Amino acid sequence: MNYYLIAGEPSGDLHGANLIEGLKKSDPEARFRFWGGDKMAAAGGAENLVKHYRETSFFGIVEVLKNFRTIRRQMEECRRDVAAFAPDVLILIDYPGFNMKMARWAKEQGIRVFYYIAPKVWAWREWRVKSIRRYVDELFIIFPFERDYFPRHGIRPIFEGNPLVDAIEARRASLPSPEEFRRIHSLDERPIVALLAGSRKGEIRANLPLMADLARKFPDRQFVVTGVGWLDRSLYEEQIGDSGIRYVCDRTYETLAAAEAAVVTSGTATLETALLGVPEVVVYRTLWFQVKLQPYVLKVPYVSLVNLNLGRESVAEIIQSDRDTSRAERELRAILPGGEKRGRMLRDFAELRAVIGGPGASDRFARRMVELLRGSRSETEPR
Repeated sequence: MNYYLIAGEPSGDLHGANLIEGLKKSDPEARFRFWGGDKMAAAGGAENLVKHYRETSFFGIVEVLKNFRTIRRQMEECRRDVAAFAPDVLILIDYPGFNMKMARWAKEQGIRVFYYIAPKVWAWREWRVKSIRRYVDELFIIFPFERDYFPRHGIRPIFEGNPLVDAIEARRASLPSPEEFRRIHSLDERPIVALLAGSRKGEIRANLPLMADLARKFPDRQFVVTGVGWLDRSLYEEQIGDSGIRYVCDRTYETLAAAEAAVVTSGTATLETALLGVPEVVVYRTLWFQVKLQPYVLKVPYVSLVNLNLGRESVAEIIQSDRDTSRAERELRAILPGGEKRGRMLRDFAELRAVIGGPGASDRFARRMVELLRGSRSETEPR
């Protein structure tokens, strides 16, 4: 069968690559075409990569408005390419601003639509639930708490675990020891605190200066920011200044494995950090009016995936518009070795791993997709 996948961010590229590997196991004759990144290209063939997420990832309303013409042009380009490929299914991976529009178009064209990694409608923009009901044939969810949320809105989702577990387990055995990591990256002997400042320019400009201020409060620690290769190193260096933060590129899991704690921007990274067993503080800087509006706009009590899946506050969530580091400093000290919150947080992370489920989710999702597609095919074939 023919599969067209669309991912617009690094995390989507990772999950898309693992899904492609699973689809190849369940459907050896599978043919692919996709928007994504290097990982999907490695899994599905570089010749089948139409557009890299470097060209399609825009963060925040300002960037979207500035690049409106580009986004519209990309949408038309994508539609033409999907139509030419004539897939058996269009698989949309997160990236809702773009993918929900593609879902509507595909449904109107009679193309079957699978949405893999549901839009976070439980957090904001809940009106998208109606569009999911109307334009998505099958919704595949990766968070346990979503199993209760979507049925309340008339959608029966499919849950097979979380593919992040696969990504982490695939890498765990090859991760260097803290000593090896220091040697490889010419770091000194001080304990490491990992900084995950986001994967978009806007996120890094907002969060890394606060993290730099925080690093200055801990001269006995070595702060290491995990950069992404598709953004220029100078972007990080501008925000780091004289804080002493070290820069490591495309080595997020390695940095976390070597760290005794982490400061993380809200998003998938909060869950990755927890699944690797690294105590963390969530820090997110945004505009002042968005901080004020958060209690009225946000539909869930937490922003981190750790707290949402546990159903309680395990990791501290610090959402602010200024660069005051007082609370972040207190919370970070509390999770360092000897801190009063460290032991409890590590126990919470062990519980989280049990809630999320074991490895093999990518293959299980792929198998369900193939079964559904073959079932729908047989129903339409003449008997």
